[in-house]
Amino acid sequence: MTTSTNSKHGMNTRLAHGGHDPQSFHGFVNPPVVHASTVLFPNADVMRRGAQKYTYGTHGTPTSDALAAVIDDLEGTAGTLLVPSGLAAVTVPLLAFLSSDDHVLITDSVYRPTRRFADTVLERLGVAVTYYDPLIGGGISALIQPNTKVVFTESPGSNTFEIQDIPAIAAAAHQAGAVVMMDNTWATPLYFRSVEHGVDVVIHAATKYPAGHSDVLLGTISATQPHFAKLEETYTALGMCAGPDDAYQTFRGMRTMGVRLEHHRKSALEIARWLEEQAGVGQVLHPALESHPTYDLWKRDFTGSTGVFSIVLDGGSTAQADAFLDALQIFALGYSWGGFESLAVPVFLEDRTVAKGDYAGPVIRLQIGLEDVEDLKADLLGALAAAKSV
Repeated sequence: MTTSTNSKHGMNTRLAHGGHDPQSFHGFVNPPVVHASTVLFPNADVMRRGAQKYTYGTHGTPTSDALAAVIDDLEGTAGTLLVPSGLAAVTVPLLAFLSSDDHVLITDSVYRPTRRFADTVLERLGVAVTYYDPLIGGGISALIQPNTKVVFTESPGSNTFEIQDIPAIAAAAHQAGAVVMMDNTWATPLYFRSVEHGVDVVIHAATKYPAGHSDVLLGTISATQPHFAKLEETYTALGMCAGPDDAYQTFRGMRTMGVRLEHHRKSALEIARWLEEQAGVGQVLHPALESHPTYDLWKRDFTGSTGVFSIVLDGGSTAQADAFLDALQIFALGYSWGGFESLAVPVFLEDRTVAKGDYAGPVIRLQIGLEDVEDLKADLLGALAAAKSV
């Protein structure tokens, strides 16, 4: 951190100045992009003891340290590790804290690739997996077993955006000695402070809002002091480091993340409210809408909302969903989100076990980008008309 910012400053000030002290590198505003594998030692004694800050490229560089410092400042964590993707940010901590014959509880509304990893790799390694209702709250204590080592949360849930009662879940998990992990990609630390709500390990797909321009793959894993050493041990053993260019681009993206998020927030909320009034839309799944079933939890725990939510076509079919998607001109069809462009994807819920929901038609997820709101509304009206004509 620079000496000019501290935890009393606002988030945008901390984003603008955190992570790098220009005077530590000849006054340049941004940190150097260090491409490193080999690091040289001054003598055999220092080499034997590893008694210098940097020892090998996989263990960190000034570039990765700058980004990690910003995230730790925002999250209130003891350490942050950078990995090559958001999915790697999920898999590394699960491998760090789970062993054969352990049990993990995972929210049923989890990011689909997380479920795929749990159902394949974790089960092959002898880890028992149970999916829980995202609305369970403190009732999760009934599902905790003597060998439950991890409770994996994601709030809001992928695609259907249920807000979980994280403090209640964390309290039950901690009482049983389990580690609480949370995928906080949607809210970012600007709108949800995970550690303050009881989370031990915080996961981000920095591909999304931190990088912000749809051209970087990166994940971050942050942990509180009691858990960071164990996390780092597995991370080091796996050699799962991120490249310096991706770290630098994400660091640069974070300088503007606050102002970008505010634009995403305002545009998405305006469009979500407008969509509630449009014919052909059966439901809008945006947690910051008063109509959302978990709105009260969102209002209690979150300080803002971002640009991703879903809609339910009213009584529609797959053919109508395809017509809706194919008619879009500004919204593109593509996975991921958090970039400058608006996106739309059909939602797949068939692999869920307890949180399938009772939706009136197909669910479509929207990412509201940085375009003008009126242009996006016109595009959505055209798509709704196309769906109706099928």
